[in-house]
Amino acid sequence: MDANLKIVSRLAEELAVRSQQVSAAVALLDDGATVPFISRYRKEATGGLDDIQLRTLEERLRYLRELEERRDAVLASIDEQGKLTDSLAALIQAADTKQRLEDLYLPYKKKRRTKAQIAREAGLEPLAEALLADPALDPESEAVNYVRAAEGETPAIEDAKAALDGAKQILMERFSEDPDLVGQLRERLWSEGQLVSRVMSGKAQEGAKFSDYFEHDEVFAKVPSHRALAMFRGRNEGVLSLAIRLPGEEDAEVHPAEVAIAKHVGVALNATQPASRWLKEVVRWTWRVKLYTHLETELMGRLRERAEREAIEVFAANLKDLLLAAPAGAKATLAIDPGLRTGCKVVVVDATGKYLEDTVIYPHAPQKRWAQSLATLAGLVDKHDVALIAVGNGTASRETDKLAGEVVKQASRPLAKVMVSEAGASVYSASELASREFPQLDVTVRGAISIARRLQDPLAELVKIEPKSIGVGQYQHDVSQVQLSRSLEAVIEDCVNAVGVELNTASGALLSRVSGLNPTLAENIVAQRDAKGRFTSRRELLDVSRLGPKTFEQCAGFLRIADGDHPLDASAVHPEAYTVVNRIAQRHARELAGVIGDSDFLTSLNPADYVDDTFGVPTISDILKELDKPGRDPRPEFKAAEFREGVETLEDLEPGMVLEGSVTNVTHFGAFVDIGVHQDGLVHISALSEKFIEDPRQVVKAGDIVKVKVMQVDLERARIGLSMRMSDAPGDAASGGESRRSRGPRGGGDKHESTPANAGLGALGEALAKARRQSRNTA
Repeated sequence: MDANLKIVSRLAEELAVRSQQVSAAVALLDDGATVPFISRYRKEATGGLDDIQLRTLEERLRYLRELEERRDAVLASIDEQGKLTDSLAALIQAADTKQRLEDLYLPYKKKRRTKAQIAREAGLEPLAEALLADPALDPESEAVNYVRAAEGETPAIEDAKAALDGAKQILMERFSEDPDLVGQLRERLWSEGQLVSRVMSGKAQEGAKFSDYFEHDEVFAKVPSHRALAMFRGRNEGVLSLAIRLPGEEDAEVHPAEVAIAKHVGVALNATQPASRWLKEVVRWTWRVKLYTHLETELMGRLRERAEREAIEVFAANLKDLLLAAPAGAKATLAIDPGLRTGCKVVVVDATGKYLEDTVIYPHAPQKRWAQSLATLAGLVDKHDVALIAVGNGTASRETDKLAGEVVKQASRPLAKVMVSEAGASVYSASELASREFPQLDVTVRGAISIARRLQDPLAELVKIEPKSIGVGQYQHDVSQVQLSRSLEAVIEDCVNAVGVELNTASGALLSRVSGLNPTLAENIVAQRDAKGRFTSRRELLDVSRLGPKTFEQCAGFLRIADGDHPLDASAVHPEAYTVVNRIAQRHARELAGVIGDSDFLTSLNPADYVDDTFGVPTISDILKELDKPGRDPRPEFKAAEFREGVETLEDLEPGMVLEGSVTNVTHFGAFVDIGVHQDGLVHISALSEKFIEDPRQVVKAGDIVKVKVMQVDLERARIGLSMRMSDAPGDAASGGESRRSRGPRGGGDKHESTPANAGLGALGEALAKARRQSRNTA
């Protein structure tokens, strides 16, 4: 079968869709179309594949093409050696993973001269074959026949022991390169083996944060992502040693893997024939010297890859929730970046996010200019008609939030205050982008502007920040940075295009994330906007330098123009589909503008009545929905958490308190919640819901406002256990939790990560373990 057909067939099987759908999607991707464009505007071609299916298809397509490329290289290499048989070629063609392909290629792979090769060159292969075929032979007697002095280039074989050692090397290499045997042992170790973690000698005190793993055994295949990455980090820091063990191997007379090897190669371990003892030794050394180290390294890599993939999925899901968080809207905003000795930086931006004014106030120790600060803020609110106050959640945030609360109480106009995450603000403020945007402003002022803007529109502001600096991931510095970046970039692209972008106000950073655009084209759009004024028509994009028809096709539907020349330019209807809307309006003798927003009229239409050779029912249905609510923002209505007055530090917390908080991060084992004490508490998965759940995201997502009950507080280690089950009583085993430090240096990638230390909480840790067991039993 042709390689491309094979790939299409396999993708169709994996996605449970038709081959025609996959072929169409692959062709569009190869032609440069983006996933957002295909999922929204090419539904007829792909049979309605959504963005999730298309992202999976795109990733698997990359893998399968790499697999085919490697397959061709392997076949060519073996054929060049003159060793490619029909049966081997068939096995290679049937290999469905890179690992299986490499197993088959291993015996033919060019490598440095091995001891086995040297033994073959010395003519010892017949000895190895004879002893393997007939254990009744006496090894010493047979080996004596191969003892000889050096003759020309033929190496000397000093004695029978040297001959037997050479024969052993030949068989060890043969056994260890048997693809079926290697595959069998690999899968057995993966499914039955245990990951054994032990503390390195003398490292107990230095590596206390890894104490949960000082003597830890766990079924290898079931180690969750966060624990695997914690143990790998412990190993990298020289605190932990990791190994794989099969059940019962310590008590067994013969290692289970050696039994499997002997059975596969036809060696009877219990036989008493002369060569049996020697063959048993060959099997033992094959496992200990050749296979165990190789398979352990390989499987540790496989576990790491799986753990990284899951961690990246968690990061991507949290990033998506954060980017699609509700915007507070286009309102004049005053932002306060809290501080103590250096004061609080204050900035005001207008409803469009344009910088207006900045100052510094000193309400806290040591200056304690509370009244003066209050007056300054009140004056700025009145001067600029401020509607929102954004308070950064860094050092002194609760004290500053109290100050903002007094401003709100005294205000003569509607005014709201919101605590805003500062994660990544300092990264943006020191970036080249911020320098170009605000060349005359200090980095601290730029950071405060970022805080204000992310309250107005989180998506538009957060796209300016390296996603890894936003801090909603697990162990983000321990995972593949290439895979992480690829995944996060895809999330940003999907989010930006799901919401749409206002062409005349969007920054270059936001425009660069639009389907089909890149940083250069985005800057060209901004340059034309600055030079010629606002765009009045989507068609004017074709006048932008280096923006051709193909790029226009990809980006036009995601760019909006409010109050433009054409009413549909403010909607998600693609310019290529304007004819459909014109046809609808003409058929019903209505003005085009009168069709838009007329729900009663639009819901009465049958999409099938307007199908033509280009547009089918799926696209026309989307058009009618868009006409009903043009430019609709898919993000939820804005809501902020209300932190309880007087609860500002861990010392203020008491078991049983019910508090409101904001979900900052969701992991496989629970959700972290900011309750306003500079420390996020953990709601373990077992305490998220009254009913059993497999994934915390079934209940919560980043940005959700939730009510939690304080279950346990560990002041010494600054950890908080929370529950979202109001029926739980403090101290209940199933409601134990962990917490993590969430107020590290701003912009630091680790500040929103789980840490290895989170797992060990003494009695709290025991409660967690019991809760996990109860969850499994419930399942």
